[in-house]
Amino acid sequence: MTRIAFCDDDAALLHQMQDFLEQYRTLRGVQLAPYTKPVELLADIEAGVRFDVLFLDVLMPGINGINAAREIRRYDTAVQIIFVTSSSEFAVQSYVVGAYYYQLKPIWEDSFFRLTDSVIAECRRADQR
Repeated sequence: MTRIAFCDDDAALLHQMQDFLEQYRTLRGVQLAPYTKPVELLADIEAGVRFDVLFLDVLMPGINGINAAREIRRYDTAVQIIFVTSSSEFAVQSYVVGAYYYQLKPIWEDSFFRLTDSVIAECRRADQR
């Protein structure tokens, strides 16, 4: 089963993402793990928790999403990272840490489903290799 995590400090977006992912989970059968703090996500990953897909906000207090992704890559090079942010200024940096996609906010349901289908298909292709 595909494991998806998302990390965002914005309560409204976190709620929206949970709604989208709950709908997605019902239709496609995935496991979800929400995080509001990147340090909690990093602690789980450092402890060996693995995800197939990670939706990660860029602009968060403490450690930003780009730096969190750098740390995540030390433990997991296979997770597909999708940055979700209101700022385009980190787009180039996102690909340095191997981002699958850089999604600007707001997120619309139809584009979210297409993007999630695409990244999960990529995960399955990688598993077959």
